Amino acid sequence: MFEEFIFDLKVARKKSGLTQADCAHLIGSSKNIISLIECGQRLPTICELCALSLIYGRSFESFYGDLLGQVRTALADRLRAMPDAPKGWPGSLARRHTLERLTERLAAEANEVV
Repeated sequence: MFEEFIFDLKVARKKSGLTQADCAHLIGSSKNIISLIECGQRLPTICELCALSLIYGRSFESFYGDLLGQVRTALADRLRAMPDAPKGWPGSLARRHTLERLTERLAAEANEVV
């Protein structure tokens, strides 16, 4: 999963014709940071990832697609094993609606991915 992300970043940069120094300048960082990210020794910050997405013309989701799929699966598993709300919990109704909407979104996204 993480290896695919690193590979995607390297390929995107090379396809763009930019050097690590170019990317570092554009995101306001250093060449060393880009190198660490591309070697898998450091994850990009959200700001860095957003900037790289804009630079390469790729969506955030395209870089983290595999990870999002794994998170969706884990969330669906946890939803099935969700404990009941404490008796008398004032947020019970909102909680139930939130969990129902989450279940529906995960099911819809699973159907879209297939």
